Amino acid sequence: MNSKYKSKLYEMVNKFQTDYWNDSCSEQELSYAVENGAVGATTNPTIVVNVLKKEMPRWEGRLRQLVDENSTWSETEVGWKLFDEMGANGAGFLKQVYDRYKGKKGRLSIQTNPAFYRNSEAIVEHAEHFHHLAPNMQVKIPVTEAGVQAIEDATYRGISINATVSFTVAQAIAVAEAMERGLDRRTKEKLPIDTMSPVSTIMVGRTDDWLKVIAKRDDISVDPTYLDWAGIACMKKAYAIYRERGYRARLLVAAYRHLGHISEFFGGDLILSMPYDWQLKINASDIEVKNRMDDAVNPKIINTLLEKFVDFRRAYDENGLLPAEFEGYGATVRTLRSFISSTHEFMSLIRDFMLPNPDVK
Repeated sequence: MNSKYKSKLYEMVNKFQTDYWNDSCSEQELSYAVENGAVGATTNPTIVVNVLKKEMPRWEGRLRQLVDENSTWSETEVGWKLFDEMGANGAGFLKQVYDRYKGKKGRLSIQTNPAFYRNSEAIVEHAEHFHHLAPNMQVKIPVTEAGVQAIEDATYRGISINATVSFTVAQAIAVAEAMERGLDRRTKEKLPIDTMSPVSTIMVGRTDDWLKVIAKRDDISVDPTYLDWAGIACMKKAYAIYRERGYRARLLVAAYRHLGHISEFFGGDLILSMPYDWQLKINASDIEVKNRMDDAVNPKIINTLLEKFVDFRRAYDENGLLPAEFEGYGATVRTLRSFISSTHEFMSLIRDFMLPNPDVK
């Protein structure tokens, strides 16, 4: 590695338009990420549960204070208040980045209640709440049918959105179109958009995960290495369409399963949002930091996946899914179930402070 760069990620952000975010609001992890060139961060219920477990000494006193000072609050009210404060704290770490880039970067991405995935009004209301926690908040909304409507309406309200729970080209396009409509509505009313930074995620590893589930469930014979390219293929196709159509949203890559989920996107004008462990892995690897964004996925791999997997066709074809079908897509169902379960786990941690288990010393 060129000695003028202190890490591969630092080299990447200095060579290319590729940005990276820290996939956590952990103070320790954010400090490492910002030092290595990160310009944003993201959370979801699973991430927040893990941060709270790892950094309980940091948050225990505040949690007990919230419980003591709000005698009528349920665990849900206490939990969401702590969730707010953990997100706002992470945003504080990024405020200097936000100021340096005049609002275009340096945001903390925080997820609306995943249980609202069918209710656009509830999603927008929660997004509005998060938007006002700090000047540099970015709000995550799931790409379900209701979520797409919420993305448009929240964008119109001036909220920078990060569309999540998204795995397919059709979802990425629906998000971009919804954001365009929201931005156009603001422009028509002469409302500012210059500091907004809309983002559209594809969770590439979860796209791969779903095809692997199908291969095992349906006993489909395929070269197993091909299944590691499904999400990459979808992201690269979506990226080409975004550039061709001039969408104002930026794409974001998430949910890593191997280092190719990072290195194949070096050089792209997009965002890599990665957990701390994956930052360490790529920085310790011998992978060359060179532009691979425009390298096509092997057509043999794509054609094989198209032939053998209906759900890859649905993911890869820009018209493969209608918005009404988004929440029924396998990867969407699995991810929503996981995020909702993590929300319950978070509230369970809060419950242990409010109603400690008398059977345990």
